[in-house]
Amino acid sequence: MRETVLLIGGGGREHAIARALEDSEADLYACAGNRNPGIARIAVGFETLETTDPDAVVDYATEIDATIAVIGPEAPLEAGVADALEAAGVYPFGPKEADARIETDKAFQRRFMQENDVPGCPDFETFDDMDAACAFIDDYDGDLAIKPAGLTGGKGVKVIGDQVTAEEGKAYVRDADYDRIVLEERLIGEEFTIQAFVANGEFRTAPAVQDHKRAYEGDEGPNTGGMGSYSDATDDLPFMTESDYEDAVSIIEATVDALDDYRGILYGQFMLTETGPRVVEFNARFGDPEAMNTLPVLETDFLEILTAARDGDAPPELEFAEQATVCKYAVPEGYPTDPEAGAKVQVDEESAGDALLYYASVDERDDGIYTTTSRSFALVGVADSIDEAEAIAADALAVAGEDGLRVRHDIGTADLIQRRIDHMSELRDN
Repeated sequence: MRETVLLIGGGGREHAIARALEDSEADLYACAGNRNPGIARIAVGFETLETTDPDAVVDYATEIDATIAVIGPEAPLEAGVADALEAAGVYPFGPKEADARIETDKAFQRRFMQENDVPGCPDFETFDDMDAACAFIDDYDGDLAIKPAGLTGGKGVKVIGDQVTAEEGKAYVRDADYDRIVLEERLIGEEFTIQAFVANGEFRTAPAVQDHKRAYEGDEGPNTGGMGSYSDATDDLPFMTESDYEDAVSIIEATVDALDDYRGILYGQFMLTETGPRVVEFNARFGDPEAMNTLPVLETDFLEILTAARDGDAPPELEFAEQATVCKYAVPEGYPTDPEAGAKVQVDEESAGDALLYYASVDERDDGIYTTTSRSFALVGVADSIDEAEAIAADALAVAGEDGLRVRHDIGTADLIQRRIDHMSELRDN
């Protein structure tokens, strides 16, 4: 039977998922709040709707006789879209609302780790009284990460001793409109991500990726949804060892064992510290941009992974090309604090050369494609080495031009990666 797959979401991550299903034995449909031109050109049909409205998603899934749905972003998971699809007889590759709390509720996430003896959990406290939280900051011996308990699109965390002072941190706690926050020990090291494909109590992992959250060159500026990322031709990254990767996978294993009927992607974001990997957070879906590093080198048929999950089987053993990837996002000027929309996108799949182009938050008009106020598009180089992949992405960005756009050119460069290596060497030596 030929499958009918519904893809939910309209960002760069979802464009990567669409590409992964493009040549499979499935009819692909999509729905999102924005019409992503890259997804629309691949899909048989594209419906613009509010993806956090379970009834609207189920109505479209029923209309197209979907057999499987892939939920890209976190907000529909929090809204219970997976639960609604399953109740309607459509298999959702994405966790139900209760399991998605591993991402959508950071206070729950930390308690879950603590109660289930999942290793790598930092010391933490949760607060709904902001005066008490400020008093905790005053009394704490060391630096803290301040995390709103709910979803913030990767932009809500403030780290004392890095991004803000203690006084600025307390002002943030008092002024921000959050019901609950988590205060946890600041982890020092190098961040990396491992994404696991989970179904029926088993999982398979992808190569590690390093995202770059800070807005500007040299890891300066505010946090963003992610300015770009890179992976190596091996499972680990240049600043890691094989055992670092294996230790992080063991944390994912403990997490999957403790979750009940989890299905979809479990994204572990880790800090490689002097004593090994610690958990920064878990996400309940592919990362954006990390999906654009992982899916282009996935040689296993993605549809086979989906149907195995639906049919009650373990995920198949995954094969990845032994190639490196570098992803660089182009974002509107002023992003993320005061983005300016309306710049015309000058790159298309033909002019991107050897790079892969993934559209994200753009506005397709009769006379072309224009930026909005969020990340616009990503260019991904795939090659035998990180250096070669970075050059491919950089060349494509040169074609795109930078009128109205901003890029972190240092992502994937030899200088920045060497800084990561030196940083970890210094931490381990100390």
